[in-house]
Amino acid sequence: MRFIDLSVPLDNDAKWAPSWARNQVKRQSHRYGKWSIRWLFGVQSKHLKTGLGWANDVIKLSTHGTTHVDAPWHFGPECEGKPARTIDQMPLDWFYGPGVVLDLRELDRDAAATVDDLTAALDRIEHRIAPRDIVLIQTGNDRLLGSPDYFSAGPGVGAEATRWLLDQGVRVTGIDAWGWDRPLARQAEEAMRTDRDDVFWAAHFVGVEKEYCHMERLAQLNQLPSKGFTVCAFPLKVVGGSAGPARIVAMIAED
Repeated sequence: MRFIDLSVPLDNDAKWAPSWARNQVKRQSHRYGKWSIRWLFGVQSKHLKTGLGWANDVIKLSTHGTTHVDAPWHFGPECEGKPARTIDQMPLDWFYGPGVVLDLRELDRDAAATVDDLTAALDRIEHRIAPRDIVLIQTGNDRLLGSPDYFSAGPGVGAEATRWLLDQGVRVTGIDAWGWDRPLARQAEEAMRTDRDDVFWAAHFVGVEKEYCHMERLAQLNQLPSKGFTVCAFPLKVVGGSAGPARIVAMIAED
């Protein structure tokens, strides 16, 4: 079995991420741990095998600040006319299943993938979506990780294309970009110019009509075959959470 890590690294990103999207990892050294032990228990360094204490890290991030799984609650307070489920309420079997990669790297960076785009990508790999397939959208946007452009470039997936995937029995989708929708700044411009309510965050709002989860901020989809692998994407059990950070991995059987 070969394992491909589809998650982005979790580290301090203040040098390139906008202030509203930053993560912070504060590392506490073994020397700091020594003083913590003395403060907590009165144990001195002479009582410690190495003369040092434990290492520790303090993480500050939002549930959407790294590779994560969005819950229906993220899209709205109701889903299919019922209270939307939070990430801790989602069944684990949703997040383990056969994976399919749809290569949309040729789309314009501001585009929203259409149903035709998805079916063309499926035709190229000679695959028909089966219920419970986990569909991963490859945009190539993970190459921008570490740059401010990561948060403002696409492409994404359109509302009709999202709805079409769910109609095929898909419950979990994923994308190697910051978000599932096309760039929000472009959507905002169009929504205000046209005075419409079906443009901004359009693909996310499909989750109000039909229950699904999607994974954002994936990476290394170019390391995967188009099909014939298994996705494991268990999110952290954040009580009442709109999302859960996750270490998402693809498993490929080897002869």
